[in-house]
Amino acid sequence: MQLSIIILNYNVRYFLEQCIKSVQSAIEGIDAEIIVVDNNSQDDSAEMMKNLFPQVCYIANQENLGFPKGNNIGVKRATGKYICILNPDTVVAEDTFHKLLALFERKAKLGIVGCQLIDGRGGFLPESKRGIPTYWRSFMKVSGLYRLFPSSVLVNGYYASHLPADKNGPVEILVGAFMFMPRKLYLELGGFDERFFMYVEDTDLSYSSLKQGYENYYYADTTIIHYKGESTDKDLEYVKRFHRGTQIFYEKHFRKSYVFDVLMRLITFVFLFSKQKKKGDKVATVSHTIVVSENPKVRERIEKTLQRSLQRVESLHGLEEIIKEKKGINGDLVEIIFDGDYLTNKEIITFMHKNYRSEIIYKIKPVNSLFLIGSNDSNSKGSVIILEE
Repeated sequence: MQLSIIILNYNVRYFLEQCIKSVQSAIEGIDAEIIVVDNNSQDDSAEMMKNLFPQVCYIANQENLGFPKGNNIGVKRATGKYICILNPDTVVAEDTFHKLLALFERKAKLGIVGCQLIDGRGGFLPESKRGIPTYWRSFMKVSGLYRLFPSSVLVNGYYASHLPADKNGPVEILVGAFMFMPRKLYLELGGFDERFFMYVEDTDLSYSSLKQGYENYYYADTTIIHYKGESTDKDLEYVKRFHRGTQIFYEKHFRKSYVFDVLMRLITFVFLFSKQKKKGDKVATVSHTIVVSENPKVRERIEKTLQRSLQRVESLHGLEEIIKEKKGINGDLVEIIFDGDYLTNKEIITFMHKNYRSEIIYKIKPVNSLFLIGSNDSNSKGSVIILEE
């Protein structure tokens, strides 16, 4: 077996369906397996897996065991030479795994490899590549001061500013939403440290790989969607878990600093409240919706569900010409819906990234599905719209 893809699910049934379908397209021609571990989801994830993906290995935990333990359980069942830890709220391109397997054939002593991640609006996610979170870097990040000098290695070392987003190169830390590595390395490192529950365990694993003499690597030549907001609620529980994770990491790898700990507590709570939407904030409305599909019935079904008129185009080139003119007016938005039965995931991802704009939002109708899925930014929850029959 060449490759095992481990997907840990928790209450994101529709995102999981889209993710698995994208993975199935991406492993064509590869001797690969998909392993889904479910952390006691209370939605109909289990029924969906049984009905749509009976051939996929599905492990149902009886409680939420957290991110590290859930993934460790999946890797124990894996038989691939390589593994990919993959979030369920992601969409991979058809050539993603092929490119990464080829990369490992070319480069020796590779450790963990990540790729370029974009959010549901097409914007680059800076956590795709990061530096070791020293006290100074963490302070710059959590305080938001890194935004003042985003290209400064000194101020923005947390997000590995030495390496442009579109360039390949060694980095220190990679994000747990997508981690590709030899299974032998994962086992050598002991997998994710189960003292963590969620957050910072990816930093710990990446740093452990570096300490063993491996080169972690950011590979920008393939891009995937990570809706992110679907799996990350910026609430009090998030703050507690993130703070606890940083404590475990620093106690494990650095000398504990009580002054820094108090400072981080203060700043993280400020961060929490800054993420909350203010009451009375104007919510932008959709002024124009475009469906990219060759099938008129897809447009009719979406129109019936949304109860508004849509424009249909059959080419991405034609779509680009339209959006040059259809820009948001007075804060309104242009909505683009991709038909996954007509376009490849790579075509969709490439278009979203190339045409990232504040006035454009995207939704996808996954292949052989009757729902739309999308996320308007990297912080808000993703949305799912069930299409009427």
